[in-house]
Parts: sequence; C-alpha cells; structure tokens
Amino acid sequence: MKLVLILAVVALLVAAGAFAMWNRKSSGAPTGKSSVLEFSAKTINGETRKLSEYEGEVLLIVNTASECGYTPQYEGLEQLYLKYKDEGLRILAFPSNDFGMQEPGTDEEIKTFCTTKYSVTFDLFSKIEVKGDHKHPLYKYLTEESKFSGEVKWNFNKYLVDRRGNLKGKFGSKTTPLSNELVGQIESLLAEKSD
Repeated sequence: MKLVLILAVVALLVAAGAFAMWNRKSSGAPTGKSSVLEFSAKTINGETRKLSEYEGEVLLIVNTASECGYTPQYEGLEQLYLKYKDEGLRILAFPSNDFGMQEPGTDEEIKTFCTTKYSVTFDLFSKIEVKGDHKHPLYKYLTEESKFSGEVKWNFNKYLVDRRGNLKGKFGSKTTPLSNELVGQIESLLAEKSD
C-alpha cells in the first residue's frame, strides 16, 4: 500500500513538473495569426488598441529605447511621419528595455521624453518585451512566424507593413528612418491602393 502511495505521489510530481514545463513553453506556441492587423496592443496611455484600426494604412513598426545610441532616430521617424501621414503612413513605436537596459522608464516617463525631446506625434505604445519568454504576441509573430523571421537584434529595428497588414520589409537599427531604401519602399506601398 505504501509503495502504491509513493508511486502515486511520484507520478503526480512528474505530471506537475511536465505541466509546468509545458506551461512555460506554451508561450512558444504559434499565434495562429497571419496578419499584423490581427493583434492588439496597449497604447502608452494604457488603452487597448486593435491593430485592425490601422487597416488601409502603411505601418512602420519600431522597437524603441530612450537611452540608446540610435535614440536620435526618433527625430527622423517624426519627420517621416509628418511627411507621409496624409498619404496614410502610421508609425507604431514599441518601447522595450530588452537591449542594454536602455529603456528603464515607466510609460509616462517614456511619453514625456518622446514628446518633449523629440516632439513625437506618431503612435507610442506601452513598453513591451520583443525577445525572450515574455515576448509580446505581435513580436512573436514578426520574429518567429513571418517571412522576415529572426530575432530582433537591437533597438530601432523596423518592420514595414502594407495597407492590408502584410509584412513587406525588415530593416536593422543602422537603417535610418530617412534612408533612401526605407523611404523608397514606403513610397511604393503608399502608392498601392487598398482593396
């Protein structure tokens, strides 16, 4: 009887351990999404926004940080946004502290920094993780399931999305917002009519 009880306890412990491992890995499960527009994210003001609200617009999704060597790209992003917003460009900035702990602030501090130092008027979202076990579902899709998969390497990586929510390009940190390569692709996507 004691042996049966011991075996039962061992079996329960093994099952609990297996469940815990599965649960940790379940965050690695595919999102099941096929478009950026199928996701939601919290804005810098704490409101949940469905990215489907951006349908019909060209999106530039950027993971940002306030204390990075690339932080001055905020200026170029704002110039890009002001130049093309009337044609349908939207910039979605996702602050992240994943690289060099270069985004330590709260959402309120990040918003204040972006608006006072760089006069940012494009859309800022709440701080998220773009890598690791707690990666935001949008970034899980971008880095693991899209045709441009591969981990984000540093702050200010850029993903370009067409008017239907399809990922069309990925650009590293060194590609500046006003580079000919990025601007050319944005202009091309803006010229396409939405269905």
